[in-house]
This record gives sequence, structure tokens and C-alpha cells, in this order.
Amino acid sequence: MHDRMKKMKAVWFSALAAALVAAGCAGKDEESLEELSVSAESETEKEGAVPQEEQEPAETVYVYVCGAVNAPGVYELKKDARVFEAITLAGGMTAEAAPEAVSQARTVADGEQIYVPTVREVQMQGSGVEDIVTGNADVSGKININTAGKEELMTLTGIGEAKAQSILDYREEHGQFGSIEDLMLIEGIKEGVFNKIKEDITI
Repeated sequence: MHDRMKKMKAVWFSALAAALVAAGCAGKDEESLEELSVSAESETEKEGAVPQEEQEPAETVYVYVCGAVNAPGVYELKKDARVFEAITLAGGMTAEAAPEAVSQARTVADGEQIYVPTVREVQMQGSGVEDIVTGNADVSGKININTAGKEELMTLTGIGEAKAQSILDYREEHGQFGSIEDLMLIEGIKEGVFNKIKEDITI
């Protein structure tokens, strides 16, 4: 009887130990499965995630096109647009226009006026019209330092090729001059040179 009870206790302890081991393994397996599931979902989300591309708005400029064009007005163009593109937006030139008097291949500048003269105006004004048309000079013949090309800038007293190029580089990097005095921000153009040309320039 005593041996029988001893055997039953041994069987019972064995069964209990097996049950505890099974329960422990089951719990561990469940935790492992849960971890694997979370990991799999995380990887899926990473793989499925599509990075949003930051789209920077294109830089634009505004110009006023007037004169012998079919639809004068203010137009918005890309920063590196050309004069001929502005004229196209303005409906193109009229039959009376003098296209050869306009520098149509140059890059436009923000806030500038693009004036297209008529053939009669060119004949009346002579060589001065080209400066007015391209925005390089105002009616008084002053050079517009915000829009003038290298050749026009080099006509100014004390402005050689190197200084003219420095002016163009400055405009490319910093934009238009806010005042004619800003020209002295250019290396090599100090008060002495500025005083010689201040009556001949405008913005």
C-alpha cells in the first residue's frame, strides 16, 4: 500500500511538472509569436512607407511688357526666362513693332519693364531706343545696373570687364540692387568710382 501511494505521488508530480513546462513553453511561444508579429508588421510598414518628396515651388519673376505688343500687362515667368517668352505671353509683337530693337534672348529681371518700340519710334529715337527697350537705361539714358549686360556696364567710367562681371555675379547671387549706392558692395567699386558714375546709373 505504501509503495502504491509512493508510485501515485511520483506519477502526479511528473504530470504536474509536464503541465508546468508545457504552460511555460506555451507562454514563451505566444510571446515569441507576438514579438514576431509586431516585428513583421513594423517591417511591412517600413517597406510600404513611401517617402514624401519635398516639392519646392519654382522661383518666379514678374515683368511688365508694354509698347508694341498685342496684350500689354504684368506677367509671371520662371526666374531664368527670356525676354522673348515674356513677349509671347503678351500676345506677341504687333505689325508696327521693331523686333530688332529688343534684346529678346537675354534673361528677364524681376520687376523690370520690357518695352517694345515701333519702327517709327526707333527711327525717331535712334540708337538710344535699344537701351530703353531692353531696360538697360531709362529715358534720360542712364544705365540700369539691375538689367544691363556686361557691354553696357563697361561703358561706365571706371568699369572694366572684371568689374562688370562682378556686377553680373552679384546680381546672380543676391538679386537686384536695392539702390545705386549698393553698387559699392562690389569689390573694387568704392566711393571714388561710384561718384564718377552715380549720375549715369539707375535701378
